[in-house]
Amino acid sequence: MPGLMPGIHAFLVVSLRKQDVDGRDKPGHDEDGAYKMSNLDALIKDLVIANRILAKEDVVDAYGHVSVRHPDNPKHFFLSRSLAPELIEKEDIVELGLDGQPVNKDEKRSLYLERFIHAAILEANPDINAVVHAHAEDILPFGIASGTPLKPVIHSGSFIGPNVPVWDIADKFGDTNLLVTNMDHGRDLAKTMAGNPVALMRGHGFASAARSLIEVVRVSVYLPRNARALMRAKQLGGDIKYLRQGEIDARNRGYSPYSNETWRAWEYWANKAGCGHLLSRPDGGPVHVHDHKHDHKWERIANRE
Repeated sequence: MPGLMPGIHAFLVVSLRKQDVDGRDKPGHDEDGAYKMSNLDALIKDLVIANRILAKEDVVDAYGHVSVRHPDNPKHFFLSRSLAPELIEKEDIVELGLDGQPVNKDEKRSLYLERFIHAAILEANPDINAVVHAHAEDILPFGIASGTPLKPVIHSGSFIGPNVPVWDIADKFGDTNLLVTNMDHGRDLAKTMAGNPVALMRGHGFASAARSLIEVVRVSVYLPRNARALMRAKQLGGDIKYLRQGEIDARNRGYSPYSNETWRAWEYWANKAGCGHLLSRPDGGPVHVHDHKHDHKWERIANRE
């Protein structure tokens, strides 16, 4: 995408390295089997965290899902079984192939009908490692009405990219229930995304993609916030001033998934969602876990008097 720096906002034009799916690229990954298992466990925990954050931030409700590519096999990815994101635990995670089918042929649990969104986007984009699908209400009008395009208007909205395409399943498949229930549907959606980090799905929701879980969650959280700001600005009247390309570039320049700025949001969201205990940092930095049990000193003093 011309003018955009690699990062949360764009599909990276770099080779997929199986050790850096979530930035966990410590030395010895390929040689040390124990480390590989530890790294995979940390990635699964991050996937649980991502589900909980998206639920807490009202990006998903009972429906919606997030996936991550397998760090050692780019033709596989991880996604929860069919369950509300807020309720997901490590044991609910299923390994799937890029055909959307479970790797374990004995898997009997119900799976998400729209797992093909993830399979098709990951299949089409080997440099993308994480995908979200959600139905956040604030973005829905922009996939229905063509009068106002959804573009970034706030600094944190820069991660959605300068233009957000709209995919209409009816254009190719006619009358359906609007759900992406097979690879043909998913591949057509992936084609519409065409290098963009986000695509709206007419009358349905959105799909977002990025190189890591931290990035795709960040995109997905700020997408509806940007939509709300744009909608309210429209209500005030007058011309809409979108972010300029140079402003988008400046905002995203030098982005890193483990920069202080980015980690601060991930750590805050995880603790807010009640899963701070699952946090880990591959760069060895500190992790803060907060149980929200504040020490109300003055209340204790008042109660004793």
